[in-house]
Order: sequence, then structure tokens, then C-alpha cells
Amino acid sequence: MGQIDTQIIQTFDVVGGPQMGRDHIPLLRAELAQRGLDGLLIPHEDEYNNEYLPDHNERLMWASGFTGSAGAACVMTDRAVMFTDGRYTLQVRAQVDAELFDFARLEDGVAKWLRDNLRADEILGYDPRLHSPKAIAAIEKAVKAAGAKLVAVESNPIDGAWTDRPDAPKGAVSIQPDALAGKSHAQKRAEIAKSLQESRADAAIITAPASVAWLLNLRGSDVRCTPLLLANALIDDQGRVSLYTDPDKITSEIRTHLGNDVSVLSEEALPADMKTLTGKAVIVDPATSSAWHSQSLRDAGATVLPQQDPVALPKARKSDAELRGTEAAHRRDAVPLIRFLHWLDTDAQSGEYDEIDAAVKLETLRHETGELKDLSFETISGSAANGAFPHYRVNKATTLPLSPGTLYLVDSGAQYVDGTTDVTRTVPIGAPTQAMREHYTLVLQGHICMATVRFPKGTTGSNLDALARYPLWQAGYDYDHGTGHGVGVFLGVHEGPQRISKTPNTVALEPGMIVSNEPGYYKEGAYGIRIENLQYVTEPAPIAGGDRPMLGFHTVTLAPFHRALIDTDMLTRSERHYVDAYHARVLEEIGPRLEGPVAEWLEAACKPL
Repeated sequence: MGQIDTQIIQTFDVVGGPQMGRDHIPLLRAELAQRGLDGLLIPHEDEYNNEYLPDHNERLMWASGFTGSAGAACVMTDRAVMFTDGRYTLQVRAQVDAELFDFARLEDGVAKWLRDNLRADEILGYDPRLHSPKAIAAIEKAVKAAGAKLVAVESNPIDGAWTDRPDAPKGAVSIQPDALAGKSHAQKRAEIAKSLQESRADAAIITAPASVAWLLNLRGSDVRCTPLLLANALIDDQGRVSLYTDPDKITSEIRTHLGNDVSVLSEEALPADMKTLTGKAVIVDPATSSAWHSQSLRDAGATVLPQQDPVALPKARKSDAELRGTEAAHRRDAVPLIRFLHWLDTDAQSGEYDEIDAAVKLETLRHETGELKDLSFETISGSAANGAFPHYRVNKATTLPLSPGTLYLVDSGAQYVDGTTDVTRTVPIGAPTQAMREHYTLVLQGHICMATVRFPKGTTGSNLDALARYPLWQAGYDYDHGTGHGVGVFLGVHEGPQRISKTPNTVALEPGMIVSNEPGYYKEGAYGIRIENLQYVTEPAPIAGGDRPMLGFHTVTLAPFHRALIDTDMLTRSERHYVDAYHARVLEEIGPRLEGPVAEWLEAACKPL
């Protein structure tokens, strides 16, 4: 197998594991006993509700050894339970000690387990900064039904028991130039202030670090894969902002950029400032904030307005400058991506490489652009049966070779200062079977439908989701993840409030919103197939003979589909035309950036079907 580059961003070490629980649960139980608690709720989420957590806040992993992105635990003095969803059924049993923990499904609900398993008079602690108001309301009801008592702790017991806890991150902060943002932060603050006035709100607490970063045209480096500074903010109806973060991160250059209407304070100042909001109407997003935020405001005598983060929609509607930057980032990213696809079709066909080698190869090629800031998420590099896990994370214990007769699925993305990419391609190693070709073509047909659909104003992603599934449904197949998620611009690769999924969503798709288009098919124990491009919503335009202007999508990802996996007999004439037109565009826009064997390979890959 190939040599792993030690400079690579992504790591492939085996982390977590049963020993962490064996070592740490006794320490946690001793801490609980000191505090007079019989148990503690441990969510995966931290105080900032980010997708990626700094090592400092990996409390669930510390307590259990579980490293997945969705889960929770309840640790009592004499028993414990681990909750995960269906994505992590195998992983949780490999990483968590079954002698310490029982296993339960997250889909069945933490509240149900508490109602059925807590004993009368037990005292269960929770950290109100880590749970949403909705989650705590359900938990309070369940605990009460069990005859137990729920207590909010002032400091997290895990933090007391975690003797070698890493320091909080102090990542560098940078300015996102107005030329890339499309608006100054003064313009953005004025826009949000106007929305507060229209909502009859005096202020809003912005708890999502991505919203804080967008609002103030700042980027940070406190967590991996997303350029965030860990922070909260308070904005009033005049556009004045208090930024709560580690002041040591804010250089004189950043302070000059922020100007006189933005105050920089330590995070410890937020509780006291919230107490000054007596009699004020304050917006707090129940989906991104914690129970602590809402309760602290009520205790201060403020009126809590549980509304969507006022930054969320403006952030989702990309400016013209952000869309131009996004297209530039995708053209840049297409070069290493196509070089990688050429490598997969040539050298990697030998069977001498594994999933880690492939992930390292792709990241190395992206580094060679000289402009890579970070990955936008940890690369999903899945060969054969591992590709059937949609959220698979390769490590040294699980990596499989890219063997002849298999499919290889790679879902990856990059952070550039002008845009965020996310793309999935599926490639055969050796000759594909007819079943592989049929499944791939069904996925491609759903992808084409989502790329070409036209729809009226007011349409939501959940209105469109079935279109991507229709070809699969007619053959008796489906996939258990959403079809599309929002994407930021040099921000989170998973961004709301828009999405395309079966789950009902009331947020209409609007011009400038970026979404992924990623239907898939997963044959357990055999292979996975996913095709993903990013696309943005276009302005309404008339259709010849129609009487209403329609929105649509413009694709920004540029990389060929794999011809050997396309069963052209299954495609309609319009579907063949779409593939040919898309490939012609890839060749036209990216071909001149390539040379030698890679350029020749791309020309062959993009020939008309």
C-alpha cells in the first residue's frame, strides 16, 4: 500500500474505542457522587451546536469511546445506555463497551428510555448549554413521569472529571473581504436590524458560529473542516453588535475591521449582558440555541421570541459575489478532482491501493493547487462493502483495497477562500457487473431530474425530493438520507435552513441558495453508489408557452460521470442529451486547464454517449 503523507489534513488513526469508557466512566461516577447526582445526560452536541467539535468539547467520546457525529448517552451510578441512529449500528458496538453500556436507538427517543428506565427519586443532571429547549421539554416530561428529578448543573461534571482535557482552541481569525462577501458587515448588520424592527424585536442572540462569521465577515480556525471562530453575538435593532469570544483571538487588524459598532467581549460576559435585557423582546432560535439561552433570558425578565436565526436566510441567499466565488472555487477544484478520477481509472486499477491511499491522493492533489485552506469534511472513501455505509469514515482498522470487481465511492470537498465544494463520484475498479450499471444508471436518472427540474416560487426542498427517488422507487429501491443540503461559502458544507429531503421543510427554495444533489443506492455487504453535484437556485424565468416564471438550478460542480457505469439503453433521449451537454461543458471549462494524459483521458471521458 502507499505511504501516508504526514502533512495530510485528514487523519486515519483509530480513535475512541471501548477502553475510553472503561477508563473514564469510574471517574465520571465519582464526580457525580460528589455532586449528589445519580446520573448525567451526555449529548454529542457542544455549546456551539457545530457539526465538528473541538477536541476540548468531545465529551461523549471521552465518556464512551464513540466517535460518530450523532449520538447521546445517559450514565447512571449503576448502569448506562448509548443512543445512536441506524447509521452507526455497527460502529457503536465496535467502539463502546457492551459490559458498561446498553444500546438503544436514537430514533426511539432519549425521553422514552428515561421514562421507562429511571427509578423513582433518582436525580438526573444535565448541562443546559448542550440541549435545545425542545429536547429538554420532552426530557422534563419523561423524568417527571418516572418519578425522578431533573437538575440543571452549573458546570459540566465531565469537565470536572476530565483531568487531561485539551485546552480550548485559540485559532487565528481572518477577515473575509467585502469583494468575496458581496456586502460589508455594516450592510449586513443594517439588514438584520431592519428584520428585527419588522419582527418587533429589540435584539437577537446569534448562537450559531457560522451566522456570527457571516454577519461580521470573519472566518476562524477553531474547528476542523469549517472556518469558524467559536463565538456568540448579540445584535440590537440598530445594528450594534456585541461579539462574545476569546478576546486574545481578536487582533488590532480585526478590531479595526469591526469598527465602533461592534464590541468585543469575553464569553464570560454574556450571562451578565443577558441580565440587562429586562423588558426587551429578544429573538432566540430554538433550533440552534440551548435551553440555557432561553432560560437565562426569562430569568432576566426578557420576552423570548422563539424564531429562526435572523441571519440564517440572508446567509443562505448567496450574493452575486459569493456565487461568482463559488463557481471559481469549483473550477479550481475540478482540476485535482479530474486528475484523481484519471488516477482511479489508470494506476488505481492495479489493486495495489486502498481507501486511505485514495483519500490521501485526492487531498494531495488539492494541496497542489496552492489554495486549499482545509477539507470541507472528512473524505468518505469507501470501497466495496464499505461504500454501502453512506457516512463511512475510513481508518487504519477498516480500510479495504480497491480490488478488481468492486465499486469505489468517494465523497469529498474542499475549503477555498472563495467557496466550499462537495462532490461524490462512483468509479468501477475492473469491469462493472450489469447490476452495478443498472443501479448506477437509476441513480444518475434521479440526479438528472433534480438538476433539470423547473419549479414555481414557494417550492420547498421536500416538495422536490421524490423526483430524485422516482427512478429508484419504480425499480423497488430507495436511499435513507436526504437528497440535498445547503452549502455555505467558505463556511459550513452542511448549512440550512433549506434542504431537499423526505422530512417536511417549510423553507422555500430561493434564488442564490446552494444545495447538493446527491441521490444514491446502497447494496448492503456489496457496494454503494452516489452521484453528487452542487447547484444553486436560479432567478425565475419564463418557459415558452407557460404563464408563470419558474426557478431552476445551475450546476457548479464540474467532473465527468463514469461512462462504463452508464447503461445508455435505460436513458431517455433527453437524459442522454443532458449527460452529453454536461460533459461538453466540463470539457470546455476544465479541459484547457489540463495537459498530457489527463487531458486526453478527460476528452475520452466526455465524448457524447
